[in-house]
Amino acid sequence: MWNQFFLLEEYTGSDYQYVGKLHSDQDRGDGSLKYILSGDGAGDLFIINENTGDIQATKRLDREEKPVYILRAQAINRRTGRPVEPESEFIIKIHDINDNEPIFTKDVYTATVPEMSDVGTFVVQVTATDADDPTYGNSAKVVYSILQGQPYFSVESETGIIKTALLNMDRENREQYQVVIQAKDMGGQMGGLSGTTTVNITLTDVNDNPPRFPQSTYQFKTPESSPPGTPIGRIKASDADMGENAEIEYSITEGEGLDMFDVVTDQETQEGVITVKKLLDFEKKKVYTLKVEASNPHVEPRFLYLGPFKDAATVRIMVEDVDEPPVFSKLAYILQIREDAQINTTIGSVTAQDPDAARNPVKYSVDRHTDMDRIFNIDSGNGSVFTSKLLDRETLLWHNITVIATEINNPKQSSRVPLYIKVLDVNDNAPEFAEFYETFVCEKAKADQLIQTLRAIDKDDPYSGHQFSFSLAPEATSGSNFTIQDNKDNTAGILTRKNGYNRHEMSTYLLPVVISDNDYPVQSSTGTVTVRVCACDHHGNMQSCHAEALVHPTGLSTGALIAILLCIVTLLGKLLLPASYLPMRGTHCYCDTLDLSASPIKAYSPL
Repeated sequence: MWNQFFLLEEYTGSDYQYVGKLHSDQDRGDGSLKYILSGDGAGDLFIINENTGDIQATKRLDREEKPVYILRAQAINRRTGRPVEPESEFIIKIHDINDNEPIFTKDVYTATVPEMSDVGTFVVQVTATDADDPTYGNSAKVVYSILQGQPYFSVESETGIIKTALLNMDRENREQYQVVIQAKDMGGQMGGLSGTTTVNITLTDVNDNPPRFPQSTYQFKTPESSPPGTPIGRIKASDADMGENAEIEYSITEGEGLDMFDVVTDQETQEGVITVKKLLDFEKKKVYTLKVEASNPHVEPRFLYLGPFKDAATVRIMVEDVDEPPVFSKLAYILQIREDAQINTTIGSVTAQDPDAARNPVKYSVDRHTDMDRIFNIDSGNGSVFTSKLLDRETLLWHNITVIATEINNPKQSSRVPLYIKVLDVNDNAPEFAEFYETFVCEKAKADQLIQTLRAIDKDDPYSGHQFSFSLAPEATSGSNFTIQDNKDNTAGILTRKNGYNRHEMSTYLLPVVISDNDYPVQSSTGTVTVRVCACDHHGNMQSCHAEALVHPTGLSTGALIAILLCIVTLLGKLLLPASYLPMRGTHCYCDTLDLSASPIKAYSPL
């Protein structure tokens, strides 16, 4: 029956706005039918004349609030109340008018673009929306234009993309720009509605400026006593860029003090700090001239055409004289002296002088904390070192002392130097046995049999090494039962001189041996070797070195018999004593405690 009606939004008339008319084929115009309306806004926004079927809108409608209303209509018999036709559905479309201006998604946009960008470089895109119907007319067709910001920037009318419009915009000249963009509907035609937004654009920095020294020459002073690492002064080159583009590195490129000074960059202030690299000497050089260069470590190749990104300045450094302590001719001295040197023997000398132009006189002394025993002394005038006590290399080989040089006119200025004195060896010690020797010889030993190897030691340290010789003492050479064989390698052997030995006849021999060195003057000593006569098995292994006791025919040893006799004599003596001296009852004779198997009496021979 019906399909759709159209209604213009934002009706401003005083009467109800006519929508349309409903009509049924069963309507004969006699008033027997009644039209009724239901659905969206029925009876409120939309009313119907039940007799004629005319529909009217009672209120002002806004398409942006609701663009379509769906309603149902029906014709019924007034008398019976029954529908004469099935219920029909229809729609009311609200026709759009241009009643909404474009609105930007942001009130204020913020954007950045590198300075010196090419024309047409993208900056930012702005977007505006229009609530009107985009499918009906040009009410929602938005066009962008720039109201403020020319000639620096431009905007694409259809997309809202803002681009750079001027070549070589320099941040150092101007950093901030405010651009106003307009969005207008109706395709930008006259009568269209519009909205605006603000775009704040900042030019970001690029490295397009080299560092520059504000002056061509700098001058500093420093005392000659300044230790390495001492800061002398600061220089600073300015750079119009910012951030890492303004970072500066300083270096010394040439000059007389290239190896005497250094320059480092203070990362916080971007200053070049000139420091001492090596010890200075006013007496050798008073003025240094340097060429210091400041350069950017981060350079953009596309700006190299602007020139080298570095600058140079001249730095003059004047060295100031200070009163310096004496300086020794050497960092350390090594002297030698024989250990048999007499007291007051000169060993050598040390030399120091005042490095200043005044050349103040110097006196010498020994630091007694390094020579507590006062073994050495020094001539305060000429630095000659001499002995104060006798030396002994075997007691102390090296003496490490400290010599002090002091300015006579200014005792606060003094220096120290180590002096190492080596005591040279003199043959003043006799060789001696390396250990105590006590050996044995088997009773059945054969002649020329080796029973012991001897070794010797000597506290001295001859240049060519030790060379010991061994021999029997002169008083023992004749009739000796043993001989000494010198092996010529600082060892000697004791050899038997006969076949067989008897421990009952002689159980121990004392053998005097003379040991001599081969140095000058010759030193010798005599050591004694104890040789015991022992019973051995057939392999030569010692079994017993004790001489057996002589046995009496009665079965008791002579020692036991003598002990018994001594005990009897003691008892008889006590019986003859006065009664007052008699032993108390119960006192026993201690004869039974005598060891009848006492060790046999031994016989010794020096040979």
